[in-house]
Amino acid sequence: MGGWYAFPGGALASSDKTIQLNGTAAGLDIACNPTDVPGADPELGPLAPAGVVCCALRELFEETGVLAHTSDSDPSTESMSAARDKLLEDAAHFPTALKELGVKPDASRLVWAGRWVTPRFSPVRFDARFFLLEWPESQAHQPSIITGELDAGEWITPAEGVRRWARSEALIAQPILHALRVLAQDGPEGVTRLRPGPDGPAPFRIEFRRGINSIALRTRTLPPASTTNAIVMGGREMVLIDPGSDDDRQIAILDRAARSAAQAAGGIVTAIWLTHHHQDHTAGVELMRKKLGVPVCAHPLTAERLVEQGIEVDQLLEEGRIVTLAGDPPMRIRVLHTPGHARGHLCFYDEGSKTLIAGDIMSAQSTIVIDPPEGNMADYLESIDKLVALEPDVALPSHGTLINNATEKLKALKAHRLRREERILKAWRDGVTEPTDIVPVVYTDIGEMEKPLAARQVIAHLERLEGLGQL
Repeated sequence: MGGWYAFPGGALASSDKTIQLNGTAAGLDIACNPTDVPGADPELGPLAPAGVVCCALRELFEETGVLAHTSDSDPSTESMSAARDKLLEDAAHFPTALKELGVKPDASRLVWAGRWVTPRFSPVRFDARFFLLEWPESQAHQPSIITGELDAGEWITPAEGVRRWARSEALIAQPILHALRVLAQDGPEGVTRLRPGPDGPAPFRIEFRRGINSIALRTRTLPPASTTNAIVMGGREMVLIDPGSDDDRQIAILDRAARSAAQAAGGIVTAIWLTHHHQDHTAGVELMRKKLGVPVCAHPLTAERLVEQGIEVDQLLEEGRIVTLAGDPPMRIRVLHTPGHARGHLCFYDEGSKTLIAGDIMSAQSTIVIDPPEGNMADYLESIDKLVALEPDVALPSHGTLINNATEKLKALKAHRLRREERILKAWRDGVTEPTDIVPVVYTDIGEMEKPLAARQVIAHLERLEGLGQL
């Protein structure tokens, strides 16, 4: 999660389990049912496995220089800095550093502040425990940042952290944002609200940007993806984008998350927008239309395809239209026609936060399929150029999590496609002209099950090369 803001922390080290601590973190005796933890798997492990408290204290020392400890006398600032430098340079282990400093980590200074598990749709998942530590300004050793694995760091108030996120100046993961909001409202006395549970923050709604909420629904989509992101966007006036599941449980999740987002913003969902006609984006349209009583909006070419599915589009969304969603502040959304994956594909661009709702123009999990005749490689690459020109900061695709440095990722995506195309053209000129024969020459990194889709990509590239007069 490079480029994201977080609290100090990191991975459990084997040596963390061997270090003797002074005292026990307050609140660790609280009973925790695995089902109370958002995103958790049924086989969720123990609340606080061996070493996790020591891990928190060690990472805090490595990343900020703060070491909660007990000892007969305080180590000097110079000796603390030297011990920290050795840890960061991998020149010493934490047990060695503690011995040289003559201190014992003090777990009794910590207060249990909850456990969060990354949702299943994320390609990298974390099972994270959080703690509060009071650190007075009168303490001799104050936090300091050494750049390396960190770009920057500072003391700020929780309220300022929330303001920076709301101004789209900081990417903050949902557990961090929740903690900042609670601490801004209640201070450390709000510790019970920091701990997620069945009555806590909605586990299925992730507010990546202010007014942009993602709900991952299990859908009938192409692997490796297993979910499609429905998005609730706006403030007082909101839209629901791509309700892609007709499963009763998934619809219940979406309905709850949409109502939670609307309640938090003091708003109401006024329309359903669709990026394109594929079933993993539209299967729940009629169910959500009935629940919300709102019109369905899509590109004219998508509307034509949806007739085949028995879905009627009430309003058309076309290239260049600007939709302002009322709120404080209002959101100015630009509608972009981006064919390639589908002829009627749309992206939506929030100009204020420079956030691209990307649909299936890109994915955080896999390659986007361009399948002729609906898919067109020439159109797809032109659509990428159109999006690059906007210079979006982040992109929220339909499959996977938020993509940082979106403009650079889009450029890299096009470059990757063109490199494939060069190899396809070379194979053609070498006399390999059947798409199924070109696949093993060009796609050397895929399995047997992926080859039929790869053949469709080859056809899409060959059509583009023919159009360019290169075949």
